Amino acid sequence: MSFQGPGSGLRIASVGALLLALAAAAQTPAQLDSAVKAAYAKYRANDSGAVADYIPELAKVDPKLFGIAIVTVDGKVYAAGDADSMFSIQSISKVFTFAEDMEELGADAVKEKLGVDATGLRFNSIVAIELQKGKEMNPLVNPGAIAAVSLLPAKHAAERWAKILESESGYANRALAVNEPVYASEAATNQRNRAIAMLMYAYDRLYADPIESTDLYTRQCAINVSAKDLAMMAATLASGGVNPASKRRMLRADYVPKVLAVMATAGLYDDSGQWMYDVGLPAKSGVGGGIIAVAPGKFGIAVFSPRLDGAGNSVRAKLAIADVVRAFRLNVYLSSK
Repeated sequence: MSFQGPGSGLRIASVGALLLALAAAAQTPAQLDSAVKAAYAKYRANDSGAVADYIPELAKVDPKLFGIAIVTVDGKVYAAGDADSMFSIQSISKVFTFAEDMEELGADAVKEKLGVDATGLRFNSIVAIELQKGKEMNPLVNPGAIAAVSLLPAKHAAERWAKILESESGYANRALAVNEPVYASEAATNQRNRAIAMLMYAYDRLYADPIESTDLYTRQCAINVSAKDLAMMAATLASGGVNPASKRRMLRADYVPKVLAVMATAGLYDDSGQWMYDVGLPAKSGVGGGIIAVAPGKFGIAVFSPRLDGAGNSVRAKLAIADVVRAFRLNVYLSSK
């Protein structure tokens, strides 16, 4: 396989060499486009992992689907593969409900009522709740995410749901909708989340009816998105809380680093530490096969590929994002020198 190196006039003999060549280069449109296409070409034949099957509807997703999208802070879109294919957002939705809580209630209230520390246990752990009596769950694990839904100020469930959907649509810059078959499938199999909500309620760490809150959380996870939608949502965080397309402010600029900090510590389930060690960019995954990552001041990137590893993270998405991050030296811990 051979690619023309952007702006170099040299023939580059492999995808890996192209990505290395980009590392020292500025992020021009041609380079961003080449990086996306190179990562897609490099990993499209990778069939490692398996689709999530504990939610029956997710088991039906075509495992061959693979799409990559980048949206820059000035709104330009670069995509390859199945970047327009629709899938359920799942746990990536947690980021944006957390952000909406912070926008409405402030950073201190969210820190006190939800917690921001990693639990050190599985994302759906009941033991973690018992150990902390419902405190310090963080909004990116299931107990904290259900609590985050319950915390949104609203007079009733319909108003709370309207806020969730309107917020996520604002980040995506289009009207999003629920994948009803996925919602029905999850609602029929969410007994553990209902138990989690009840236990959180028993410890006074849930702020609305537990059954209602679990149902809204389940519906939130079933919102349909594409890789392009998710890249726009991530780009909104990359641009300091302002959607690059609509120019609508979705989150106060000084709250964005706090959201990214929790993504860094708890965004990829049990492999969050490994991700930051190896890649070094705040990210969030979902068992629907999506992963977003945020390069502050530069762009948001999203990848969809439904085959998951043992921790519940998309195999091809992790590999593709890691390549782009390395190509442009975007690890937040790297020195500029």
